[in-house]
Amino acid sequence: MSSNPLTTPIAHLPLHHFLNSYAEPAILLDKNYFIHGCNNAYINEFKEKNMLQGRKCFEVSHSFSKPCDQEGESCPMLTCLDTGLPDKMMHVHVTSRGREYVEVEMRPIAGPDGQPEYFLEILKPSHIAQAMPSPVGLVGTSEPFNHMLDLIRRVAPSRVSVFLSGASGTGKEVVARAIHDASDRSDKPFVPVECSGLTESLFESELFGHEKGAFTGAYSNKKGLVEAAHGGTLFLDEIGDVPLPLQVKLLRLLETKTYRKVGSVDTRHTDFRLIAATNQNLTAMVEAGTFRLDLYYRISVFPIHIPSLSERKKDIPLLVETLLQRMEGFRGFGITDQAIKALENYHFPGNIRELLNFLERASLLAENKPIDIKHLPEVCQLAPLPSDMVSAIPDDIILPLKEVERRYIKRMLTNNQIDRRVLAEKLGVSERTLYRKIEEANTDFPVDQVDPEET
Repeated sequence: MSSNPLTTPIAHLPLHHFLNSYAEPAILLDKNYFIHGCNNAYINEFKEKNMLQGRKCFEVSHSFSKPCDQEGESCPMLTCLDTGLPDKMMHVHVTSRGREYVEVEMRPIAGPDGQPEYFLEILKPSHIAQAMPSPVGLVGTSEPFNHMLDLIRRVAPSRVSVFLSGASGTGKEVVARAIHDASDRSDKPFVPVECSGLTESLFESELFGHEKGAFTGAYSNKKGLVEAAHGGTLFLDEIGDVPLPLQVKLLRLLETKTYRKVGSVDTRHTDFRLIAATNQNLTAMVEAGTFRLDLYYRISVFPIHIPSLSERKKDIPLLVETLLQRMEGFRGFGITDQAIKALENYHFPGNIRELLNFLERASLLAENKPIDIKHLPEVCQLAPLPSDMVSAIPDDIILPLKEVERRYIKRMLTNNQIDRRVLAEKLGVSERTLYRKIEEANTDFPVDQVDPEET
């Protein structure tokens, strides 16, 4: 390939007219990422009218200095080079409107040797998630988040059942709604069903409805949630809590798309797309005999893991800004960099729900000032284990675990003015155990920091 990409024969073709046949932004690339042509939609997208040819695609669309795969995003061109087939994936582009998600479709064009020589890249807007603060929906840009989005993009247009797994507080219902909104059922009902906390009889009545007089208290006919979801999406949250006897009826519903109201002998037909979710280990439940294997296979056709907040630490600043904007009564005084750093260093066992709780509390304490680290819970003010604590130890030296523990406890107590009760809770030990470990570590602390009962 010539050092000047514009001297290639393809540069003399009427590419602009060809590319303008696409309504979406489109460009032609070579294997070295150089742009050889673009359409008007691409120019409008990036406002780069006379500065596109001779530049590389990632410079324009991402403001990167290196290819996407070296900046934390997958590159569809590499897949095309490997397979010779078209490829699609989600990317975050820096457009004239800011950072936003797009679906990148890459189509290889073979050269004289039959191998991919050029690539047609077509960009389609995606509304599955946002890369900037948004009043509703999914928000994030981290790699685990992007992987989840790519799975959502693939499964949403189909009608197969989706199984969402992930810890409590990760936003499984928000993901389920995103799948619904991106499907051909988006104009039909989205019906969430909370499966936990309901008795067998009550759950059956809620799901299938009942006839008047079916049981004591059934004073009128009741429409079930399955009927309400007809034509749309039925979201069964915490499906692991469905009573075992009712799992048989649920399996029949999914296999035959038929059901009977409680107290009725008439069979009804329904049409819905199923999305199920749980924070439990269904595989272990199947082995324990508390969840039916046939039902598990029926609901888990397309599994999607919802990453925890600790898996997507990169998204915390964006999530903080988004949650503050969504928070009722928040006056917009912002948050300090120190507070953001403290939140990034916390492990968030309660995930996004816990982050929201922290921000709601902090906004009340901050009143008419930006949220600062002092407004956050004490557990957020604990310094994490520094990444260089272990890497600084030479490879040929193996320290006993007690020595590593001693150094860590010393660092915690030296660098932080932390209540010992909170520190013990964070370390997962009792206060008396913490005081004993301090004494065993023989650290240089004032005597009044050690429990006299332990000395």
